[in-house]
Amino acid sequence: MLIATPHETEGAATLAAFCEAHLALKDAKLHDAYFYQSLPLCVIDAVYSVGVRYEGVQEVVRRYCEYCGLQRFRQPRDRVPPISEQQPLSALIEKMSERGFDGFAREIFQNRQRTSTRGGILKSEAVFRFSTALREHGINFLQDMPSRVSDADLEAALRQIPGQGSRISISYFFMLAGSEDLIKPDRWIVSFLQRCLGRCPSLDEAQLLLSEACKALQLKYPHLTPRLLDNAIWKYERVRT
Repeated sequence: MLIATPHETEGAATLAAFCEAHLALKDAKLHDAYFYQSLPLCVIDAVYSVGVRYEGVQEVVRRYCEYCGLQRFRQPRDRVPPISEQQPLSALIEKMSERGFDGFAREIFQNRQRTSTRGGILKSEAVFRFSTALREHGINFLQDMPSRVSDADLEAALRQIPGQGSRISISYFFMLAGSEDLIKPDRWIVSFLQRCLGRCPSLDEAQLLLSEACKALQLKYPHLTPRLLDNAIWKYERVRT
């Protein structure tokens, strides 16, 4: 567990005030992607979302849902669907094994992006590896996720996948799968923090700062969580730029 230093506590207080001044926290609401019907959609979104415009990611998820005949978002939002209404990760792995990474990227996802420009693998292959690592740790459905957020062995396995070393998309995957306490410290969040603090925090510090700021803001906005605060910042930054 990360513990705030006095300097970081001061930074969190500054961040809380900055958030209240710039964000519509009273009406903050999570994006639909945080309420996917099945776990494979969380994996696809998390892997494809790094370094690109999110509209393209949504298209990849939509195409996969059309290919499989899947419901994309659950209703109601506050209820995890029964296992019988979800696609298991094993189904995604099987489909990708049959068609191949390149075929899946070209014909289903219709997106041949790589995890990085140098030495990266197709994001479709990263999706397969990510899903396989989850299955090897006993994860197949959304219901399997709550107890695995702090699983160091699982995180270590996921970080072995090319493009996952920074942990950004791993944290985002856990957020999509239901964790309220994590943030995705991508360029939008870092940009917001840099303007607020006048410096660029590390990824771990970004997590700590938003968590501590959220605690302070919850006195006025009890519905707020680090995940929701992260999403409010993300929405604000995208519109601003």
